[in-house]
Parts: sequence; structure tokens; C-alpha cells
Amino acid sequence: MNSSPRSHIVFAVALVVALLIAYYLRHALLLIYVSILFAIVLTPAVQFIQKLSIGPWRPGKGLAILLLLIGLFVLVGVFIGIVIPPIVRDAHEFASDLPRRVPDMMERLRRVPAVNRLAPQDLQDQLTSLATRLPKLLGGIAGGLVGFFTWMILTIYFVVDGRRAVDWGLRLLPEQTAFGLRPVLLHARDRVRRWMLGQLLLMLTLGVLSAVVYNLLGIRYATGLAVFTGMANIVPIVGPVASVLLASAAAAFDSWMKVVAVLAFYAVYQQLENGFLTPRIMKATVDLPALAVVVALLIGGELAGLLGGLVAVPSAALIAVFVDEYLLQRPAIPDLAV
Repeated sequence: MNSSPRSHIVFAVALVVALLIAYYLRHALLLIYVSILFAIVLTPAVQFIQKLSIGPWRPGKGLAILLLLIGLFVLVGVFIGIVIPPIVRDAHEFASDLPRRVPDMMERLRRVPAVNRLAPQDLQDQLTSLATRLPKLLGGIAGGLVGFFTWMILTIYFVVDGRRAVDWGLRLLPEQTAFGLRPVLLHARDRVRRWMLGQLLLMLTLGVLSAVVYNLLGIRYATGLAVFTGMANIVPIVGPVASVLLASAAAAFDSWMKVVAVLAFYAVYQQLENGFLTPRIMKATVDLPALAVVVALLIGGELAGLLGGLVAVPSAALIAVFVDEYLLQRPAIPDLAV
């Protein structure tokens, strides 16, 4: 039975309305999408904790999530406890020695061409402009914190109740469609988890190389900076920028040559990671061509900035699963039954 023109019109209007609603809710939908991806990644860790037992007792899913969060906070606390005391000690020594260091610092600044050409009035104008932008900056930080806690709550929800939500969504579909879609979703889930494995390899690589370079250069807080550098590498753009700024600031306490060496290391590593490591590691883990990984990173960063770059590769892997399943015509698998 052919569909009437009226049904085509109704479908087109409904599709346009749905797209408009999705556009206006794009930030919330992106946050939900990122929460789902991280829930997929964290679920195996929660399941592992649930398998631990003390006699006949085993933790439930809620307690397993709580123990995982406590473990993460303990690791962060240990890291802060190791890194912060030497920084506080050096800051106290720097403050007590500041009157003697000020002339030397001013002399170093005057050797920088850009600072030497900067008039006092220009500096005052820059400080005034910074002061006027400070409320907006603080508002952005507050909004970021709200978004972070919203993401964390959503991620916990999807870890706890994600399977039930998927089952509910599949029940809305025709039975045959739901039956065929379930293995596709499981395949997509496995690819997302392999993406996280590849991301961890990239973080470990950068952290180890940073530790070696920082210690060879004799930069203060080398180990702490290396750990931060590796962990921040999961966040596109902002993570590497924050890492290079912190490392450069620590190197500047000793000499400008160390700052140049840090910048050179980052420049070389970024070329190595973007052109060699990321495409190959992601191809090995999520089975995507190197070109697809690079294009996905570019498109994700352009469409959604920081979060877009963060989820670009797993999103490309998900799209590849559905394209492979529903669009590509694959040859039939021969029947091996005897």
C-alpha cells in the first residue's frame, strides 16, 4: 500500500521540527551523549568491583560506583599531597627572597623584545581590559563547574540504569528491528571501550616522555608536571595548552633556555602524536583508517569545540559500525555447519 502525499508532508514537517528542537538543545544533548560514552567506558570497572567479595558478601552496583569514585578521589588526593608541598615550600622561599629577585626579574623582562617595546600606558590598558573581562571569565568558570557536576551525575545514572534505558528504547521499535539492532549496539559499545584503551596509551606515552624530558632538563616538579601532562592529554586543545603553560612557567624559574627546550619538546611531540601516534593507535584499537581519525578530530573540534574533539574518535567509530551494518553490502557468511 502506497503512502499518501499527506503522510509524506507530515513526516517532513515532523523531521524539520525534530531537527530544530535538537539544534536548540544541542548543548544538553551533547552533554548527555558524552555522559553515555563515559558510562560505557566506566561500566567494566564497576562490574569488576562488583565481582570482589568478602565471604558471601558482594557490593551492589551503587556501592561499586561509590567505591570507584572514592578510589579516584584518593588517587587525586595522593597526587596533590605529593606535588603541592614542594610547590608551597618553593613559593614561601620565593616570597621571602622576592625583594632581592625583583631587579633581576625586571632585567630579564627588559631583554624580551615584546616587553621592551611595551609602554607603561599600554600595560595599564591591558590590565584594565583584563579587569573588565574578569566577571565574564568567572561566570564561565562557574558554568563549567555546573556542567562538570551535571555530567558526573548523568554518567552515574547511565552506569546504574543504562541497560534498562536501552531496553526501554528498543521496546519502542518493531520487534524485528530491535532484534537486529541489539548486536549492533553491543559492537558499538565494544568499539567505544577500545577507544578509551587507545586514549590511555596516548596519555601514558606523553606522560612517560614528559617525565624523561623534564628530568633531563632539571625542571622543578618534573614528576608532578609529567603526571598532569599525561592526564590532561585526554582533553583536546585545553589539556596540551595548560600543560605547556605550567611546564614553561616552572622552567622560567631557572632559565629562558629551558623554556625554549620545553616549547620545542611540545612542538615535536604534537607533530609526532597528530601525524603518527594517534592515527595508528586509534586504528589498532577502534579499527578506523588514519585519515578518518584525523578528519574526525578536525570536524569534532570545529562543530563542538572541546567536547567535540574529545568524543570525535569514538563518534566516528560508532558511525562506522552503523555504516558497516546497514549501508555497506557485505558478502554473506558461508554456512559452516556439517
